[in-house]
Amino acid sequence: MSIDVLASIREQITKTDSELLALIAQRQKLTAQVAETKVKHQISVRDKTREEQLLVRLIKQGREFGLDPHFITNLFQVIIEDSVLQQQAMLHEWANPDSRLPLNRVAFLGKKGSYSYLATQKYFSRRPGELVEIGCKSFAQIIEKVETHEADYAVLPIENTSSGSINEVYDQLQHTRLNIVGELTHPIKHALLVHDGAQNIDIKTIYAHPQVFAQCSHFLAEFGNVEVKTCDSTSDAMIKVSELASPHAAAIGSEESGGFYALKSIKSNLANQKENHSRFIVVASQSIKVPLQVPAKTTVIMSTVQSPGALCDVLLVLKENNINLTKLESRPINGNPWEEMFYVDVEGNTEDGPMQTAFDKLRGMTRYFKVLGCYPVEKVSPTRIAASKALS
Repeated sequence: MSIDVLASIREQITKTDSELLALIAQRQKLTAQVAETKVKHQISVRDKTREEQLLVRLIKQGREFGLDPHFITNLFQVIIEDSVLQQQAMLHEWANPDSRLPLNRVAFLGKKGSYSYLATQKYFSRRPGELVEIGCKSFAQIIEKVETHEADYAVLPIENTSSGSINEVYDQLQHTRLNIVGELTHPIKHALLVHDGAQNIDIKTIYAHPQVFAQCSHFLAEFGNVEVKTCDSTSDAMIKVSELASPHAAAIGSEESGGFYALKSIKSNLANQKENHSRFIVVASQSIKVPLQVPAKTTVIMSTVQSPGALCDVLLVLKENNINLTKLESRPINGNPWEEMFYVDVEGNTEDGPMQTAFDKLRGMTRYFKVLGCYPVEKVSPTRIAASKALS
């Protein structure tokens, strides 16, 4: 094949890609019209039956063009997920008109390139208004920025699939007046990063956030004799290694963020669990209203009476009202030795009848009960179909 022929084919590919982008944009406009209809008629955002039928039809059509069913499935799972999230964002905006701001001032841990920075970029990419980034050195400072109205929102990591709950954040929530207004799950891909210009690399010191060291403990144990130094965030670790420009220093952080600081990855997938994700919460001064068509989650904080089976009685109330418990975390109450404050995540909307019934009963059973927030579920489970349907 001559160079001229190759150039001609590439021009055709470029043209086809542009046409695909235009079609995707057109599909998103139709998604907006669908969302508007769902608002008027109180229709749920997700229709699993229609999504399954759509995938089956597309797989069959794809076969006619010689396209692999797995490719079609993966492609349209992403498109369906984007459609769901776009609709949820639109419904949220219509239900909370006062929340639309020309500027979204958002506080998060670290600087450009930290995982909290990446999560912030991801979450607010679907929200109207310009994003103003406010990097902070600690979780306490992040909370303070919103409480003093220097920031409109804060993004806080709450748990990780490898290292578990981030207790310091739970302890901050125990004393704040802020409300949880959103959540998102972000993949965490740890890489060993060194300065791009370093030669004859012989690592003697590794910099990272304490949570990162916990998530990569197996890798560190196998690495051998190396000094570990903790930093306030993954971005601070990357900045430190960038400034040192030494063949003996490395940071553990996001491979995609290493380029911000002239770092390159020499080893990836360092986490103990290869499917490593962090869940983040978004907090603000004011609570929000979640439309009933949008899947919602609610977080409450409570302390039970000091009697046998008190926590069990609380959980039975949730069961009796068919409310699914997704998270139960206990933290000590400062100044009350051996007493615990319980954080509970449940699936459901505070505007829904069963939730109101359950919460009314729990308020009478507990010594302290507070709703920290009702917010949309950001994680969209992929649409799946049985192989028999796809092959029929």
